[in-house]
Parts: sequence; structure tokens; C-alpha cells
Amino acid sequence: MKTVAVVDGQGGGIGKAIVEKVKKAFPDLEVIALGTNAVATGQMLRAGADEGATGENAIIHNMQHVDIVMGVIGILNANAMMGELTPAMATAIGGSHTYKILLPINRCHIHVVSVEEQPLGVHIDNAVEALREYLA
Repeated sequence: MKTVAVVDGQGGGIGKAIVEKVKKAFPDLEVIALGTNAVATGQMLRAGADEGATGENAIIHNMQHVDIVMGVIGILNANAMMGELTPAMATAIGGSHTYKILLPINRCHIHVVSVEEQPLGVHIDNAVEALREYLA
């Protein structure tokens, strides 16, 4: 069975929504909540993540042990999420060999062009579908 890490920070709302939809679509899939802060981790755990860990070391360490990482595209950008995502976290996520499913959220000083503007829920549904295709 594959292990999915969901990375989020700040209030954890996007990570929470991702965890809810992933667990609904794949109830037996192991989902690990990796928060840049305790609030984000807690939100994802309340949404149904199987385990959770917080902070730089937790994110760096777990990138070696998960099969898939999900989150907004900003998790590849040093100092994203108002500085919560450290350069070391971004390096660990971007440099890992995990399969990455990223939401094209135009924040963190990143604007992804040629992506259709959709509500967050649609992007999360598309991410869950990409996960389904990868697992198949």
C-alpha cells in the first residue's frame, strides 16, 4: 500500500480539504499530515489523516519514506506560506523522488499560466483523480 503525505501550513484549510477527499476516495490509503505548524497538522488529523507530524525535521525526514506528496505548488518554493515553509523543506520536497501531485494555486509569488481558474474544490477533485490514475 502506498503512503501519501499532505503538506500544508498556516491554518491548514487546504490540507484539511485534501485529506478529507483523499480519505473519502481511498479509505484504506495511509495518509500522513505534515504541517509547517501544529494548527495545520491538527486540521489535517481532524480531517482523517492517519498520522501527523509538525515542523521542518518532520517534513524533511518523511520525504524519504512516502510514495506520494500532495499540496499546493508553493511547497516547492522556499519561504512560501509567509515564511513557514523553510528553504530546507522546499529542497527536501522538490528533491525527493516521491510522486508529486500539486494544486496550481497562484499564491506564494508563483503564477502558473495556462491553468484554468477554478474553485479550490475543483482543483482538489482533480488532484484526487490524478492520485487515482497514479495508483492504478
